[in-house]
Amino acid sequence: MNRKYTWAYLLMAVFLLLGSGQAFAGSQITTDLKGTIDQVLVIVSDKNLKNDPVLRREKLRQVIGLRFNYKQMVMRSLAKNYDDRNDKEREVFTELFKKLLENSYASKIENYQDETINYVDEQVKGNYAMVKTQIVRKDGVIDVDYKMLKDDGQWLVYDFVIEGVSLIRNYRSQFSKIISTESYAALVSKLIKKIDKLEARQDTDTENL
Repeated sequence: MNRKYTWAYLLMAVFLLLGSGQAFAGSQITTDLKGTIDQVLVIVSDKNLKNDPVLRREKLRQVIGLRFNYKQMVMRSLAKNYDDRNDKEREVFTELFKKLLENSYASKIENYQDETINYVDEQVKGNYAMVKTQIVRKDGVIDVDYKMLKDDGQWLVYDFVIEGVSLIRNYRSQFSKIISTESYAALVSKLIKKIDKLEARQDTDTENL
C-alpha cells in the first residue's frame, strides 16, 4: 500500500469523520455504526474536553469500546493459537490487544479533521454484516469496509478492510510469525513493550510490533 494509506493513518479515519456524507435509508446496522461515529465527533468537538485531555481520551475509549468486539478480534488474530491458550491467558491477551488498539489510534482520532464519509452499501448474511463506506478526501476516495457480528443483540465491529487490506489479517500474520519463530511468551512481551512505547508516545509506527 502507498505510505499515505498506512494503517496508522487510516484507522484514525474510521471513527472521526468531520463531514456529513450520504447514507442509504432503512438500515439499523448502519444507523448504529453511524451513531458511534457521531458520538466520537461530539467528544472531539467539545471545547471543554479539549482542556481535559485525560477525560477526553477516556470518553473516546468508552465509546469506541462499545462498538468493538475485542474477543472476536483476538480469536481471529491468534487463530489456531487461541485454542492453545487457557482462560487466564486469553483474558490477559484480550486486555493487551485492547490497549494496543486504543493507544495506537486514539491520539490520531483526536487530531483528525476535514474528511467526509459516505455509507454506500450494506450486506447481511445471518449474524454477519458488512457496511461499506467511502472516505472522501481532497486527494481521492478511500474504501473502508466494516465487518460486523451480531453479539447479544448488538452489531459490533470485528475487522476493518481498508483498500482491500484486513486489519485482523495483518495482525494474524505478525502474531503467527512471532509465535512460530519465537514463542507465545515472546509475543506477549512484545505487545507489552509496544504498548509502553505508545503510552509514552515514543513510537509512531502503529502497524508493526
